[in-house]
Amino acid sequence: LAGVGVLFTLGIVIAALAGGYWSLIVGRFVMGVAVGAVSAAVPTYLGEMAPAQIRGRILALNQLLITIGLLASYIVNWVFAGAGDWRLMFWMAGIPGVILVVACILLPESPVWLIAQGRSDEARRILDTVTVAGGADRVIARFTAPTSPSATDRESEPKHRGMRALMTHSVRPALFVGLALAALQQFSGINTILYYAPTIMEETGLSASNAIFYSVFIGVINVAMTVVSTKLVDRLGRRPLLLTSLAGMAAAIALLGAAFALDLSPVITLVFMLLYIVSFAIGMGPVFWVLLGEIFPTSERAVGSSSGATVNWTANFVVSLVFLPLLQAVGEAATFWIFAAVCLVGIGFVAKWVPETRGRHAEEIGEDLHRRWNLTVSSTP
Repeated sequence: LAGVGVLFTLGIVIAALAGGYWSLIVGRFVMGVAVGAVSAAVPTYLGEMAPAQIRGRILALNQLLITIGLLASYIVNWVFAGAGDWRLMFWMAGIPGVILVVACILLPESPVWLIAQGRSDEARRILDTVTVAGGADRVIARFTAPTSPSATDRESEPKHRGMRALMTHSVRPALFVGLALAALQQFSGINTILYYAPTIMEETGLSASNAIFYSVFIGVINVAMTVVSTKLVDRLGRRPLLLTSLAGMAAAIALLGAAFALDLSPVITLVFMLLYIVSFAIGMGPVFWVLLGEIFPTSERAVGSSSGATVNWTANFVVSLVFLPLLQAVGEAATFWIFAAVCLVGIGFVAKWVPETRGRHAEEIGEDLHRRWNLTVSSTP
């Protein structure tokens, strides 16, 4: 993570000092590599650090900080839009890059990783700082006992490692759920709203400066509702939040399409956009990252989270490329109705295939996945 922070900062410096188009592209490419790396590493780290009873809230904090970053970018754009000082916008992004480097130098290593490396004494010292008396011993016993999920993983490890392990009979359901949710989060249309909010608002007749100003409201709502989600994810569970979120997103983005079809006022259009953001932020936004850090067996969690993050950013890239051409080809209304249809498909997928992970350990989640996929395995993943 500290290395990724260095990469972030390097990309930002290259972009801020860019003397032409291709040097700017190089800076953006370096930043993109850093984004992909950090979005895979953070859910893995948080999933290993947090105890089961608060794991959802801890993992949801990842998405909360992402939404705060998005809001900060909206505000920076708004403040510097008049001057058009894009270099200063990039320099501002260097601040969190440096903070990431410093913070990760101070962070402790994952106890789960230390135990897996045979460094139980180091893991105990870290656990003693955050657990009650005897808590560290119970955690270490859980991950070293012959019946523990990590011990079971180690027994079957010699067969496959890395990406090949994800395709094994026992892990494949977790991989499919993780990758499907990763694609669904993006193809449901969220980043068409977050990235192109000013463009969408301009289509309603607002000026560019007013459109950027209104996008700040979208960022505020995104942050506020993600805070609500962090309080609910360990109380209500992952599945109820996902199903409620997708239903609300389908309704809101369908109404957004209707607003364009009927040429309704910009205020009504903004209301539907905000309702969509509310629905996304309460479930699909944070809960996807929560599940990505939970559904994979311990030994495959890092590579599984990386695969999910890769698919998520690939889908993000595809949607970013095709959204504006699709808008021009079929119109605003039809485009948003396509996203609504994707949300409806997502409801069916979550209802049938996605397990509840609240308060469960890896082997319990694996057993639920196997039941849903009608699989029988000789040992729990």
